Amino acid sequence: MNIRKFTPAVDKSILVLLAGIMWCGVSVMLVRYAVTWLSPLRTGQKVLYYTIGYLIAVPIHLFGFSRIAEKNLNRLMPVNVKRCVFAFMSWKSYIIVLIMVSMGISLRHSSLPKQYLSIVYNSIGLALFLSGLKYLKFFFKLLVAERS
Repeated sequence: MNIRKFTPAVDKSILVLLAGIMWCGVSVMLVRYAVTWLSPLRTGQKVLYYTIGYLIAVPIHLFGFSRIAEKNLNRLMPVNVKRCVFAFMSWKSYIIVLIMVSMGISLRHSSLPKQYLSIVYNSIGLALFLSGLKYLKFFFKLLVAERS
């Protein structure tokens, strides 16, 4: 019995789209937590926490997540056959995700004040969103190239 016939295989354009949706979706979830935690604060305090978070997000995006996205795209681009739907990330990335999710759950349930935690969540959320847009932009380039 050939188990490969049960593998949910898709084209690389779908893998790129899935990566973009996943990264942007997780980013929205993280920022939503931060917004909820900051909602009871006064406007001036909110602006301060948002500003700090967004300023930290830029280097996280440029020197972290953007590079990871670029590596994933470079890994996926030479592929000309259908691959498993879960191949939009490397197996090492799944381990990193597991660690990050565990850390996020631990932080959320810790005694850290939520307004300080909102800085971390906004930073990572915005950085993920910006990097997720890289996947979506590339997906649309692939669509245009396929139609030409």
